[in-house]
Amino acid sequence: MLSCWRNLNATRAIISPCYTAAGFFSLQPQQTLSLCSDRRVSRVNPNRKCSGKRYNVPPSAEFVARVSGIPTMAKLPYQETADGLDAAFVGVPIDTGTSNRPGARFGPRQIRVESAMLRAYNSGTRAAPYESLMVADIGDVNVNVYDLKDTCKRIMEAYRKILATGCIPLTMGGDHTIAYPILQAVAEKYGPVGLVHVDAHADTSDVVLGEKIGHGTPFRRCVEEGLLDCKRVVQIGLRGSGYSADSYEWSRAQGFRVVQVEECWFKSLAPLMAEVRAQMGSGPVYLSFDIDALDPGFAPGTGTPEIAGLTPIQGVEIIRGCRGLNLVGCDLVEVSPPYDTTGILHI
Repeated sequence: MLSCWRNLNATRAIISPCYTAAGFFSLQPQQTLSLCSDRRVSRVNPNRKCSGKRYNVPPSAEFVARVSGIPTMAKLPYQETADGLDAAFVGVPIDTGTSNRPGARFGPRQIRVESAMLRAYNSGTRAAPYESLMVADIGDVNVNVYDLKDTCKRIMEAYRKILATGCIPLTMGGDHTIAYPILQAVAEKYGPVGLVHVDAHADTSDVVLGEKIGHGTPFRRCVEEGLLDCKRVVQIGLRGSGYSADSYEWSRAQGFRVVQVEECWFKSLAPLMAEVRAQMGSGPVYLSFDIDALDPGFAPGTGTPEIAGLTPIQGVEIIRGCRGLNLVGCDLVEVSPPYDTTGILHI
């Protein structure tokens, strides 16, 4: 398949001046790549010989400039609902739950802009998601930037609709508050779920400044409402100073596995993820990845940075280590573009 990809020839249909942004963001299936073991096949064809199905395929930067068009996630087509999709990118642009530096409301927008660098194939794993999944960008939840509780209600209602279609939501935050209403909707469909939580902070506080809802409390609320299968929860990368001698005592008391960052230093996390897969089993699992899990030397654009964090390589190991899990949703949260003017974080 990769040989066919490398040998693809540009056709007049692709490079024609009439191939506009409106065209390649249309919901109608566009030209897709005919890929199979026959090396002689190197033309653009609306039918895939490997599967016989049509999928959304982002336009290649070989033929369409990355800086052109409307910035959707990975330059995928946009559609208003999750109908007909296997997975959907959705933004939740809020930061009204943050306790330190704001700016995460701009995270979904900037992630989309930088995602123009993504290509159709992963050279390391040979993954080709657009060969088997129908994926699109379905835009953002219409949040209320003046009322966090109302925003949580809107998020839950929006995710109910997404999940009702059978689609897996791939969420771009937004601060970590959003995990709470998302998991309300997820658990309503699947029952209590396992959780792979990657973060510098446990986010299990009870009350902060008199409020029970915020980016430091979502998983306490989830436990209280029975949304999590607590024996299938792992928190990875926790670190930093705390309000007590053992900031993670409550997590352990619920049955969570807590992996503090010191256990991750100077090593591959592939063995850890093998243990996590065994812990999660075959049940439904949600992945929540706070960008501040990474060391701020790599990921400065976040609201509550903590030194001595995970490396990007370890972050990739965690994500790749989720292969085989029954993932029913995931999020990337706390990306705050104003604190990373280089744009590296969003990549």
